[in-house]
Amino acid sequence: MNSSAYRLLALDGAINPFGLGAHADAEGVFFSVFSAHAEAVELCLFDATGAHEIARLSLPDNSDGVWHGFLPKALPGLIYGYRAHGPYEPLLGHRFNPHKLLLDPYARQLAGRLHWHDALYGFNLQSANADLSFDRQDSAPYMPKAVVCAETFDWGDDRPPCVPWHDTVIYELHVRGFTKLRDDLPAPIRGTFAALGHASTIAYLKNLGITTVELLPVHAFVRDRILVENQLTNYWGYNTLAYFAPEMAYCAGASATDMKQAIKHLHAAGIEVILDVVYNHTAEGSELGPTLSMRGLDNASYYQLLDGDPRFYINDTGCGNTLNCAHPRVIQLVLDSLRHWVSEYHVDGFRFDLSTTLGRETNGFDPGAGLFDALLQDPLLARVKLIAEPWDIGPGGFQLGNHPPRFAEWNAACRDSLRRYWRGNQNQRGALAATLQGSAHLFDHHRRKPWASINFVTAHDGFTLQDLVSYNHKHNDANAENNCDGNDHNDSFNWGEEGASDRDDIVGVRERIKRGLIGSLLLAHGTPMLLAGDEFGQTQLGNNNAYCQDNAISWLDWSLLQTAQGVTQHAFTQRLLSLRKQWPLLQGRYFQHALFDILPGEDGAAGLRDVFWFDERGVELSEADWLNPTARLLGLRRAGTSVEGGIDLLIVLCNADSVAHEFILPAVPGLANQPIEYTLLIDSSAPDQDAVAINSTSVNVGAYALVLIGAEIAIAINNLSNNAGE
Repeated sequence: MNSSAYRLLALDGAINPFGLGAHADAEGVFFSVFSAHAEAVELCLFDATGAHEIARLSLPDNSDGVWHGFLPKALPGLIYGYRAHGPYEPLLGHRFNPHKLLLDPYARQLAGRLHWHDALYGFNLQSANADLSFDRQDSAPYMPKAVVCAETFDWGDDRPPCVPWHDTVIYELHVRGFTKLRDDLPAPIRGTFAALGHASTIAYLKNLGITTVELLPVHAFVRDRILVENQLTNYWGYNTLAYFAPEMAYCAGASATDMKQAIKHLHAAGIEVILDVVYNHTAEGSELGPTLSMRGLDNASYYQLLDGDPRFYINDTGCGNTLNCAHPRVIQLVLDSLRHWVSEYHVDGFRFDLSTTLGRETNGFDPGAGLFDALLQDPLLARVKLIAEPWDIGPGGFQLGNHPPRFAEWNAACRDSLRRYWRGNQNQRGALAATLQGSAHLFDHHRRKPWASINFVTAHDGFTLQDLVSYNHKHNDANAENNCDGNDHNDSFNWGEEGASDRDDIVGVRERIKRGLIGSLLLAHGTPMLLAGDEFGQTQLGNNNAYCQDNAISWLDWSLLQTAQGVTQHAFTQRLLSLRKQWPLLQGRYFQHALFDILPGEDGAAGLRDVFWFDERGVELSEADWLNPTARLLGLRRAGTSVEGGIDLLIVLCNADSVAHEFILPAVPGLANQPIEYTLLIDSSAPDQDAVAINSTSVNVGAYALVLIGAEIAIAINNLSNNAGE
């Protein structure tokens, strides 16, 4: 190693003008990294292969906990890492070990992959784990390294689609699994960003009616050691190693250009891109995990440690550690990362995994936490969509409806109510009604709108829609955890046979239930989210925790789209999404509470309310009706102004019973002398039927079925309330 050929210059006490990380200009490269407790930090340079360390240089200056220096004549492409010197005192929360090469937390591209070896651990794995004795093996041969980048990409006239929230339809997908089995794509690009941005993929998304794709984690991540040893992998990617670098396994080439090109193509088609991001924990795991980056740079600053025994980590995430999101430098790390993805990759928003962790202060979750405050006032991030997964496993971890108003939130109450209603659980009429109206009891505060509720029936975590109606129990044996992983409470039902069935009666009911679930999801107020593949019957063979299955269990089986059931389900989903665009009343632009008349009544009677609940008799539900535990029928009429200034009426009829029921359509106050021409828009029991006029005052709703009826009434409205007109 010849360090004499390289010289780091101090910056006269000034911090790197580009901020933290490694940044090149015409004269060389600025390096800066945060560590409040280190006694010295060394910059390690490697040859072009990343295999050989060619220089080790001490960062010459420290300002406010930031170690920094300038390397003259250095160029983009330089491969580097850090070593940090300081106390190795695990019992006091310090784990400095200069024998461990550390990845820059601000690394924007990685060279090489992590190769599991005992040298990656700061303590000697061959001694008792409780001992945590200092380990002197050099970890550099087994570590990925950071690459100095020059951000260059021709974005042309790219601009964000800026889809309004009330028009948004989210489609959650895995970059690799979504296209791995697409035989209409060139084989070399399947499973990559290049495939995601391919014209064929984009045409499919547009044709279905998707406005926004939400990508499972694409930050560079670690494949857990135990999974690799079991010949499995961390397929989902919720194990982040680098918050600024893309996962190179998803890039067909050797750079991140594929990802940028895919986003550019999606934007040109009017489709937004949201990233699922994991700022609640890192890949370094528990106190017995490896030393890869932040643990070795400044364990006591970056992580939440157990008060009174800082050898151990607070584990509110269930992943071994919890990032200390109340620390100013961690807040800076998160915001710098978010800004990087918006400015350099043009992403349109973020879904925050276990977002309750991000709002944890000294006394628990706080919607006014420092990280939230900093994020919400940031001018660059002001225009992007923000979505919270509003829970973690820590004390008071379930915070649905309690995030700051600019956030939308994954609504688990919607998921549970729709599953239980269509499964036939008792006491579900009220829960279904709340879901259909955007869960106002959770979100109608601080001037929030129904879009704040991200409605879903399925997501990556759990059963697919097909498996939800095919399995009573999880079947996760392929995960090598004795079927002990994954949720045991799925509100699923197999309708007579566990797994795939060739019985027409069972298959028929399953298809009806699937359409009822998708139908009620897409007719509910709020922002709908579909799991990729649910529109044509994707199955994971009963595995409800396929996080480690990078194979046919998780990859979308596009041949299912050619089956009779797949064709019908796809067309039904497509048709519903088209109706959402056509009818503003389906978009839920404001909360309806049945408090305001939009049309005067007659002789002092109540007028036409914006929402009206009724049963199969066409009669408004009484308190006793709402409390009826066995009621499986529900009617909803929504009313609002049309684009032309008249009245739009939409009626949703739900029947979770095993037999058909006749619903009487309720009278419309104020329109006794005006005939109403209703159109049956959707009947899930006859999904191939086109829209037809209704020439009756009643409608038959089949078993396990949902019906949507619409009417457009040309009538002037002079006394429309402000609430209904928002």
